[in-house]
Amino acid sequence: MTVRKIVAWWSAGATSAVSVKLAIDEFGVDNVTPIYFAIDTAHKDNSRFKSECEDWYGCEIQVRRSPKYKDHFEVVEKTKYLNGPAGARCTTELKKKVRQSVEKEFEFDGQIFGFEYNPKEINRAIRFKEQNPGAKPIFPLIENKITKPECLHLLQQVNIDIPAMYTLGYSNNNCIGCVKGGIGYWNKIRVDFPEVFEKMSLLERKLDRTCQKNREFLDEIDPSRGHGQKIIMPDCGNFCDIEFQHINHPQLDLLLENPELMRSM
Repeated sequence: MTVRKIVAWWSAGATSAVSVKLAIDEFGVDNVTPIYFAIDTAHKDNSRFKSECEDWYGCEIQVRRSPKYKDHFEVVEKTKYLNGPAGARCTTELKKKVRQSVEKEFEFDGQIFGFEYNPKEINRAIRFKEQNPGAKPIFPLIENKITKPECLHLLQQVNIDIPAMYTLGYSNNNCIGCVKGGIGYWNKIRVDFPEVFEKMSLLERKLDRTCQKNREFLDEIDPSRGHGQKIIMPDCGNFCDIEFQHINHPQLDLLLENPELMRSM
């Protein structure tokens, strides 16, 4: 098969960084176009990480951004939507719609997504592929049985410092002040980025809405809650609205044992 173009989504996270490298190794650097969604509330260290990954890949990571919104605070304020059963509106506006516009630009043979190798992520990948066949998704980490801890270790092996949000103790390199974060996450943001905590607290009150599932406003949360606990934070990719991702797919066990079959499904 003659490869036209592989679009590789680079999110400044460890899993996407390694996924892009695997794609370049398989398809060749001239056939892979890494793309990054630029959002103003990302950690400033992402620029350093991007530069080091570009040196590793031997190519530039293209930057795209929403034509309407600069960051998730602007999305929340203008749409008056924080978070809900359908996911976060900011992900749709800042990432999903940008990805869909890129899909219309390129004649592509595949898109690289950084789902890692574990049952939950494999299940999400299957569902995503079923619901987005036109995306022609490829999941290099799943196919090669690579987990997120292994991605972090691999980056260290090639002398790339992991992104600052990981070293601060966050499980993903999302926008700072992610609306999908729980109480423990937001109390850590309160300490690490007090100006972000204050900004979201004021925005909640202005809209009379909260990002917490229990409907508790951020400024009502006891600052001592959640300290010492592992910060569980969902990754903010452009696929957070996958339906039925909580229900195990009938082929999950088969793909756990034979992940190389994922591409031929």
